[in-house]
Order: sequence, then structure tokens, then C-alpha cells
Amino acid sequence: RAGWHRVAWAAHLEREPKSNLPAPHAAPLRLPHPSPKNAAWLTWDSEEEDLGFLEVPVSEAKQLPELGPMPEGLNPQQVIRRHILGSIVQSERSYVDSLRRILQDYRNPLMEMEPKVLSARKCQVVFFRVKEILQCHSMFQIALSSRVVEWDSMEKIGDLFVASFSKSMVLDVYSEYVNNFTSAMSLIKKACLTKPAFLEFLKKKQMSSLDRVTLYGLMVKPIQRFPQFILLLQDMLKNTPKGHADRLSLQLALTELETLAEKLNEQKRLADQVAEIQQLTKSVSDRSHLHKLLNSGQRHLLFCETLTETVYGDRGQLIKSKERKVFLLNDVLVCANINFKGQLEISSLVPLGPKYIVKWNAALPHVQVLEVGQESSVKEKDGIAIPNVGSRKPASPNKVYLGPPRLFQDLQDLQKDLAVVQQITLLISTLHGTYQNLNMTVAQDWCLALQRMMRVKEEEIHSANKCRLRLLLPGKPDKSGRPVSVMVVFITPNPLSKISWVNHLHLAKIALREENQPGWVCPEEDKKSKASFWCPILVCHIPAFSSRAFDLQLGAAVHSPVQSSLLGFSAISTSLPQGYLWVGGGQEGAGGQVEIFSLNRSVPRTVRSFPVASQVLCLEYIPERAEEEQAEESPTAADQPFPAQPALCLGLQDGSILAYSSLDTGAQCLLTSWTPGAHPVLCLKHNADYLFAGLQNGTMVVYARINSEHPFQRVLCPVAEWVWPGWAWPSRPPAPRGGAFALPGLLRLSWSLRED
Repeated sequence: RAGWHRVAWAAHLEREPKSNLPAPHAAPLRLPHPSPKNAAWLTWDSEEEDLGFLEVPVSEAKQLPELGPMPEGLNPQQVIRRHILGSIVQSERSYVDSLRRILQDYRNPLMEMEPKVLSARKCQVVFFRVKEILQCHSMFQIALSSRVVEWDSMEKIGDLFVASFSKSMVLDVYSEYVNNFTSAMSLIKKACLTKPAFLEFLKKKQMSSLDRVTLYGLMVKPIQRFPQFILLLQDMLKNTPKGHADRLSLQLALTELETLAEKLNEQKRLADQVAEIQQLTKSVSDRSHLHKLLNSGQRHLLFCETLTETVYGDRGQLIKSKERKVFLLNDVLVCANINFKGQLEISSLVPLGPKYIVKWNAALPHVQVLEVGQESSVKEKDGIAIPNVGSRKPASPNKVYLGPPRLFQDLQDLQKDLAVVQQITLLISTLHGTYQNLNMTVAQDWCLALQRMMRVKEEEIHSANKCRLRLLLPGKPDKSGRPVSVMVVFITPNPLSKISWVNHLHLAKIALREENQPGWVCPEEDKKSKASFWCPILVCHIPAFSSRAFDLQLGAAVHSPVQSSLLGFSAISTSLPQGYLWVGGGQEGAGGQVEIFSLNRSVPRTVRSFPVASQVLCLEYIPERAEEEQAEESPTAADQPFPAQPALCLGLQDGSILAYSSLDTGAQCLLTSWTPGAHPVLCLKHNADYLFAGLQNGTMVVYARINSEHPFQRVLCPVAEWVWPGWAWPSRPPAPRGGAFALPGLLRLSWSLRED
């Protein structure tokens, strides 16, 4: 780390005249010392936050140079790149000025103030790692200055970002700042509420600044910095032609920055979850059981969101609705009222956040998600009494309710009526005479009309149920000791929110099982925050093939998503992961077998099983092309890709490739294609309009999707010529043309480093 800084600093000194060198009294730049002995951390009570830095002077007065006059003869892309570079320089100058303001206008006066309104220890908590972030970007400014001066001759900026922000020091400093941000804001809020002098100090500093930016507005900028860099570099890459010397560096820089931003966002999310738990704990009585659970250190937040709780009357009408904050912990579900009341003058300086009042909590194993039409099955299975859904008063059995329950009852009535009409149709077909309005044409019209009404009713149920989260919670037993469950109905902000809640609840309950408790200990990881479901969760284990095919070997499996609505109207159509799992296998030299498992239930189940001519070695899902892609890339009908529907492709031991429709489980084979020489198909990989097949003899066969009677057009190309044209690989043994080595795998990349 120190070596990188020394090189950058030496380059800066070589370009600077002696008169421009920093004065001895200039602000020091503290760089990490290479000695590991100085890497130990100090406590908060120390004046210095870290001893592991060397003092290197950097002039604060020196500004980044501006771009010179635009040369003549630049093409439009070069002009845009100059403007983007100007935006990078301007935003970096503004960002560094904001960091300096935090230290000069807030930290230093608070440290020097007598009497102190904020102790030195609290100051170091609030402004932790701000100085180190400033030092990183001060060094970045030094290197950026040289690129601005040399831009018209070099036009390179990507390698500078790679060198500046790929260092672990940058991630460490920003990570510690992000992890401390919530604690810093909490300390500022508490000081504003308890120390009027500190509140007055913040107000004066804000009013005296030209832009009226608050301390919070300044301190949130480091969290926003890397997303800004990413947007600027994306624009720069978009306007950098293929073959340009800076294109590869820009791609690498974007990868580094996106990876860094993703890590920081995840750490910020985990820090916010810890803060939510702390805020929730403050609202719970010290003597309550929930307070002990939250303080045990074994509970962590998986998901939380503001939902709208709805209450219905005895006729299904909406009585009231109120926003609640619902917290899903690893073993308990908590619902709380939200109180946003606070002092206006404080909330204008720093976000206060809500206060919570816990309304109820329930152990996670006792919480059930109920879809419309599932109430009767729960009653029969568990033998419990469920009060009227979301209502205040007990319901009489013959009451008529509005909303999704009533819609589901209407659908069941239509299904019964259709069955009756179909029986009538069969009876009409046995009539010997001819009667007006009593013939097969009229009867069939009745059936079609009922089917149309059923489809309309299903769509109404879909729409009403997409954002309705119904939870069954344990209540107090009745007088006879019979268990009673209480229904709570929430309205989620959007359908995807309901999907997230149902999935998180389902996975959290599975994670509590004994088989999902980690069986290893990592002491160095104990103090680190872990993301939700940080290790794989075992849902179930089932035979891959039916009992009659236990001797078959598992060859491959692939997921096939279904093309249907997000949520259904029945118990099997919840928002759990939908789709089907295709599993293939067989015996070498014998026949093969394919099993299709439905993933629309909490436990997968077999819905279809069929044999094939040979052992299945690989599977690949081919999705449907988007309409806009078809219109953009294939304007003519003859060039449009095929097929219109998504498909599953099977590669077999006998050298054949089978394509099946994935829209249903009828297992209808769309086509069969044979590879050259009927060599076994070891792997299949789909990309854009092509299907790539790797064969046992080392050959790769390419199939193009086109609109014709024979939809797969075969293009044969040896793997040695297709994958490595013009490259020297001395470590690879020589192979004869056509391939003598098997091709067991292919990797699809969504991007490439060299596109020319």
C-alpha cells in the first residue's frame, strides 16, 4: 500500500516545479506504514484514530487544473469524453471540499471548543475515518491532475481508477466508515436532544454555509460516492470506441468499482438492520420476554418493511387501515406501531427516524401464510378455530363477505355449475327429438359462457390477492381449551413485496430446522455481521427418480420458469418460487429417464415422468426472446428467431438433441436433431440465438435459431479453431483437427474484455 502511494507522490514531485512544493506547514497526509507492528488499533480515548500511518505533506490550497481549450478536429465521441472527464474533475473537487468541511467546520471546532459540548471520544466516534477517506482522495487528485494535463495526448482514465480504488486499504477505510455511520448519526441525534449548545452549533454552521448543507448531508456523501463514479465511467465506456487504448481499463475499473460498491451496500444494509433491532429493543419493556430475546445476541433481522394492516367488518367492508412496521427475525415475527413525532428543528438537521410501540410478536414456527381458499384445509388439518378473517366480530356461518374470500366462493360456485351444465349437455345429447333452445349448440354455449366467467373471476382473485398478505397467528385458547388462531391481513406496497415476505417466511422457518444449523465454527467470523441465509439451506431431500427407477444414474438438472401470473388463487399457487425442475439420467448403453418436479409447493413433487431413447447427459433451458429484441435485431420475418415459446433441450448418450416445450408438462417433443457422427452430447449452452453443444470427440457444434421448417441450422466448427484462434497455448497438448479430447463443459459470459 505504502509503495503505491510513494510512486504516485514521486510522480507528482517530478511534474511540480520547486516553487509549487507543499510548505512545511501544509496539512499532513497520513499513509499506512508498511510495518505490521503498527497495524494495531487504538481505543476511542486516544487522540489519534490509528498509528499505522506515515505523515506525508499535501498542499490543501492546490486545486485540480481545468481542461485546456478543446482542440479542433475532435469527433463527437471525443467531445463527449472531454465533458465526462470535466464532470469527474468537478465532482471530485466538490467531494474533497465536502470532506474538508466536515473536518474544518465541525470536527476541529468541536475538539477545540471550551467548554466542550461533545467529548473528544464522541467526536472520534462521529467523525471516524473521515480523515483517512480524505487522504485517499487527495492522492487520487494528484494522479488525476496529471491525466487532465495529458488528456488530449493520452485520453486514458480507466487505469487510474483501477490503481486508486482496487487497493484493500480503500475498502477497509470505507467499510469502517459505513459500519460506523449509523452509530455516528445516532450519537448526533442523542446530542441534539440532550445538549442545546450542540444543536445551536449545528444550526449556526448550516446557516453560515453558502449551500446550507447540513452535517448529515455532508457525511452521507462518502456513501454515495462510488455510485456516482460508476455512472460517470459507464457514460465514458459507452462513448469509448472498440479498440481504444482506454476501453479495457475502463471495463476493469467498472468491475472494481461495482464490486466495491456492492460490498459497501451490503455492509450498510447489515448495519441498518442492527440499528433497527436496537431501535426496536428500546421500545420494549425491560421485563418482557421479547426484550430478553432481542438482547440475547442470538437474534438478527432478516427482513422488515412498512405494511398496511387492514380490519374488516362482519360484512367484509373495510373498517380501518393503519401502517405497521413488521420485523422478521430469525425465529420471531414482530409487529409494531410507528410514531414519527419528533422535534422539527432537529429533524431538519439529521433524520430522527421513527419510534416503535410493539403491538404483538409470535414465534416463527407458529406463523402460517394463508392464501385465499386455504382456510378450510387448515381447520381440518390442525383442528383449530379461525375467527372471521380480519374482522372485529365473530361471523355467523351464513354471512356473505366481500373481497377475495367471496371471490373464491364465487369461483367454486361457478365450477360446480359448470359440472352440472356438462352433465346436462351429456343428457341433451341422448335426446331423440328436436326441441327449440334445447340442443347441443345451446348447451355448448352455456359451457363456454361459464368458462369465460370463471376466467374473469380468476383474474379478479389474482388482482385482489397479489398484494394481500394473510398471516395466521396463535391466539389465546377458548373456554374449552381449544386452540384459536387469529388472522391478520396486511397490504404490501406491490406484488413483489408479497413475494419477498412469503419467501422470507418460508426460508426462515426452514432455517430453524436442526439439519440447517451450521456444523462448523469460524472464530475469525464471529464478530462479523452475516447476511440473511448466509449459508445454503436444505429444504428437503427426495429421490431423483421414481421407485421403479432407483438403478438410474443422475445426469443433469435444470430449472424451467413458468410463464404465468406471480400469484395464483389457490393453495398451490402461492408466491413461493414457481416453475419446474427437469431431472434427467439413465444407464450407460440403455434407456434414459426424465422426471419433472413442480416447485409451486413448499415441498417439490413429481408431476411428470417419461422415458427417452438414451441416457440423458445434459439439459439446457432456452428462454423466449423478448419482443423488443426480436424487433430490433431481426426486423424481417425470415430472420426472426425461433421458436416463439421457451424450450428445454436434452443432450443424450446416443448423440441426439431433443427439444421439449417448457410451457406445460405434457412432455411433447418439438424436434430431434442428430450430431455429426452421433457422438455423445456432454454439454449444452445457450447464448443469444445459438445453442452450443460439446461432444465426446472434442467437437463443438453450433445451432442457430432461425424461422424455418427445420429450426436448428447446424454449423460445425472444431473447438480448437473456435475457442483459440491465433493464440499460443504451449501447455495444451497438440490435438488433431476435429478434436481428440472430450469437451465436457462450456461457460457463457455476458461480457468480454476484447470486443474487437
